[in-house]
Amino acid sequence: MIIIYHNKSTVTEVVSSSIDNFVNQQNQNIASILLSIAANNDDEILVWCHESLRHDLNIEHIEDMFHHKRFLFSYAPFLGNYFNRELGYIEDTPFIKVNKTARYATWQMSCVVGAVHASVLNACRNDLQTTGNFDYFLNSFAKRAMIFGLLCYSEPRLLKNISSVQPLQQSGLNQLFRFTKQHYRMRWIFLLFFNLVVYEKRFPFFAFLTSLFYKKRSFKAEYIDSIVLNSNKKIIDKGTIDILIPTIGRKPYLLNVLNNLAAQTHLPTNVIIVEQNPLPNATSELDYIDNLSWPFKIKHHFTHQAGACNARNIALELVESEFVFFADDDIVFENDLIEKVLHSFQITGNEVLLVAIHLANEKIVVQSPKQFLAFGTCHAFVKSECLKGLKFNMALEFGYGEDADFGMQLKNRGYDFLYLSTLTILHLKAPMGGFRTKPKLKWDNDIIEPKPSPTVMLYKQMYFSTEQILSYKLTIFLKNINSNFLKNPFKYYRIFNQKWKRSQYWANKLNEE
Repeated sequence: MIIIYHNKSTVTEVVSSSIDNFVNQQNQNIASILLSIAANNDDEILVWCHESLRHDLNIEHIEDMFHHKRFLFSYAPFLGNYFNRELGYIEDTPFIKVNKTARYATWQMSCVVGAVHASVLNACRNDLQTTGNFDYFLNSFAKRAMIFGLLCYSEPRLLKNISSVQPLQQSGLNQLFRFTKQHYRMRWIFLLFFNLVVYEKRFPFFAFLTSLFYKKRSFKAEYIDSIVLNSNKKIIDKGTIDILIPTIGRKPYLLNVLNNLAAQTHLPTNVIIVEQNPLPNATSELDYIDNLSWPFKIKHHFTHQAGACNARNIALELVESEFVFFADDDIVFENDLIEKVLHSFQITGNEVLLVAIHLANEKIVVQSPKQFLAFGTCHAFVKSECLKGLKFNMALEFGYGEDADFGMQLKNRGYDFLYLSTLTILHLKAPMGGFRTKPKLKWDNDIIEPKPSPTVMLYKQMYFSTEQILSYKLTIFLKNINSNFLKNPFKYYRIFNQKWKRSQYWANKLNEE
């Protein structure tokens, strides 16, 4: 391990337990020195740390964090990050509002403290620009590399003590506009400018104009692909797995899923089926559970209460095994899926995996395992210990976002989810069961239709920044402009605002309940 101490602008000292020849590295550009040291020490972990935190650096823990090489860690031990709150105007992902109390997946990096394996820098060095400050270098690197499988995290365990840390300087709008032009599609610099004008009454024309002269930065997938992914972390003990399946009115499709599971090269221990039928006098239609022989135990629960959130919460209480497969009742997969997923748990060392799911006419693009935006409950495999105390949010029942909300609960506990494009599930999107009834939503009788859906609004309010929500509002306003806007733009805006406020009202009501 080699540690680079700095004062934010230049290197102040380089320390290593095995190498002493770093005297000439002082008072030089941090990023340049980082790449220079990496070039001559391909098998070392490189750590950077602001000199004021020298005694708080958690040196003993850092090597354990690198159970494989495809990591980039950093930590900004204060409320903000290098890019200020305005970053929310250009990105609608969970990577912006970072939870600083646990490991959290994000490309937002900090010069305060961090670590990366030297082999990663060496593989990517052709597209790493060292001009500018170190914060910009790190964020630019992570933003591009994360897409191709470099696993980037805000990691508080880099420091032993963070109580005395003072904020360091953040970027200005010039850097944000430049970053937007270099790492996003062209339209986002216009949307950033428009958001600042509309919501903050700011007119950063010079920052906007100068950003137009910057070129978009490139990055190649093969850089990360060249780094072997082979975790030395022990994540599997027994290798047992339970399957969770909520079902309603899809008897033949569910039978196909059970036959699929029975043919697996690695059999599940339990298949937990929560069958729903809202008709008051109904009984189970799944006669084949008892009439046929199965190579696993089926835990069958029948309920008159419809709803996927409730069904999955019931199923979670019945989990016994080391891993859980959140499945659906209309999917098809290869007979070695579970075996291959367990192997993927071992080579990644990660606790949550999402296999690729597709419709019949869709083609999956093969990529390295990478961090994913949203959790999905028909293609997710999770280590059971991560799920203790978690429940699907009943406020989102029959709405949108319950999967994403559950994923954010996992994220905020420090569990990230990786997407595996080499393993696939076919989603048949079977027709709904004949006894399904349209749920009665509390806002169905509103004179003013809430828009967006209150459940979407609630999800945004819980996990996104104010700027992200405002940018989302502007985006849906622009996307829904039609002939009514041209006829009477003031009336169109008034109605749009009324629908937005009504959505906020119902989101708040759902949250209170």
